[in-house]
Amino acid sequence: MWFSKKGVMRVTFFAICFILALCSVLELSSSSENNGIKKLALSQENSTGFVRKLLASPEKGGAISRTGKCSNDNIVILQGPGTPLPSGIPTYSVQVSNVCVTGCSISNIHFRCGWFSSARLINPSVFRRLEFDDCLVNNGDALGAGDTLSFQYANSFPYRLSVSSVTCN
Repeated sequence: MWFSKKGVMRVTFFAICFILALCSVLELSSSSENNGIKKLALSQENSTGFVRKLLASPEKGGAISRTGKCSNDNIVILQGPGTPLPSGIPTYSVQVSNVCVTGCSISNIHFRCGWFSSARLINPSVFRRLEFDDCLVNNGDALGAGDTLSFQYANSFPYRLSVSSVTCN
């Protein structure tokens, strides 16, 4: 034969590495992008981790306002999978942060949340649905600059939570 067993194994190894690298690139390129915010999904093995939102560069119209003006963009929502309930229902951890750099306090934070419900009780002063697609955060009280609020919910699927309105103090 004109090829050796060692050569075939080497070519096979590099072909597998190439395919794995290609799959990784395709998975990253197909990850969702929303208003300049890219979501980077963590592996299932790290079920306590959060899905991170990375700020887009200002040249690409980054979603987070760094001008010092208070806006909806100063509230960042991080959401990721948690440990399932004993019944097997998936849980999700949510962190809500005020990333205002000028010390602005933000109150009356409302989220778009569809028909949000949870099999795990959530303290209603932390997060509650008022009506369809309107959830209130922190009982309407102010979230200071740099403050973070967190809660967990349990449902068979994650809700797409997004900021609908805020009041700048």
